[in-house]
Amino acid sequence: MAAIRIVIIGYGGIGSYHQKELIPQELVDVVGIYDIAQTAQDKAREAGLTVYDSLEQVLNDESVEAVLVATPNDVHQDLSIAALRGGKQVICEKPVAMNVSELDAILEVAAETGNTFMVHQNRRWDPDFLVICDLYQKGQIGDLFQIESRVHGANGIPGDWREQAAHGGGMLLDWGVHLIDQILWLVDSPIKSMAADFSYILGNEVDDGFILYLTFENGIHTLIEVGTTNFSQLPRWYVKGLNGAAKIEDWDLSGEIVVATHQDDLVAPKPIKAGVGLTKTMAPPSEEATKKVAINEILPEFPSFYQNFYDVVKNDAAPIVKNEEVRKVLYLIDSVFELVGH
Repeated sequence: MAAIRIVIIGYGGIGSYHQKELIPQELVDVVGIYDIAQTAQDKAREAGLTVYDSLEQVLNDESVEAVLVATPNDVHQDLSIAALRGGKQVICEKPVAMNVSELDAILEVAAETGNTFMVHQNRRWDPDFLVICDLYQKGQIGDLFQIESRVHGANGIPGDWREQAAHGGGMLLDWGVHLIDQILWLVDSPIKSMAADFSYILGNEVDDGFILYLTFENGIHTLIEVGTTNFSQLPRWYVKGLNGAAKIEDWDLSGEIVVATHQDDLVAPKPIKAGVGLTKTMAPPSEEATKKVAINEILPEFPSFYQNFYDVVKNDAAPIVKNEEVRKVLYLIDSVFELVGH
């Protein structure tokens, strides 16, 4: 089984992470990098990688089968098209492009050349997301009708190109593309309506956070939120079903699943003192009315991203991250920008 020889274009944080942590050498062999930054070149040489002097040198190297585009977002289109036309298979980091028009141009060239083009939407493999998928598919807490997905931080936007609109910065494109991809992959239903609000509290020219509400035709309501000014974080996931609720605090799967037992359906709730008043509505259920279930790690029923990439290139397998799915995500992002007058 010959490994696919790949060159990383853009050897920054995510590009070097692919090489060090994600890419299995038995499947995909990183043979070199191309990056215009001297610091990235030095780092690659220290890692024992070939440093190419130009994109043309990469594309003219017939021993290189594929490239990974891990640059700022605004050059994804040009680099991907050049690589496809240069006879290379292409992996592109998310967001795949600045807008749908750019993606369509890439996909047109991919179709013309017959070369593989796949987008690294890696959050489909997150353990917390796989738990939500399992709840959704198996109905452990009944049919889900509300899904809240959040990522919160307190460090602002990273002090690099992500602060600049010209490079495709901002949290909707940076983290929103992940969370939207998860929701659209999970909920197989057309979107009925949406609303959105951006945060510019830090004074950057791009959003430092957002809230997006999506209502699907099957009745599921979703909230997607990204924040970079949250010194106290809300749970990564909060979902409600007809027979319970689940809360996942973080990527380490701390939290709880609560399932209704319906053992005290005929017993009227007792009022409790709430502040200076009484309430039955907000009274907690009795101990017999619910049970807590452990959150167990769910293993994916599909191969890893790079195993799938190898199988797509070598064995004509179907991609897990399909380009039509990626296009739906980017189309929705375009629609959100238009909705808020961005």
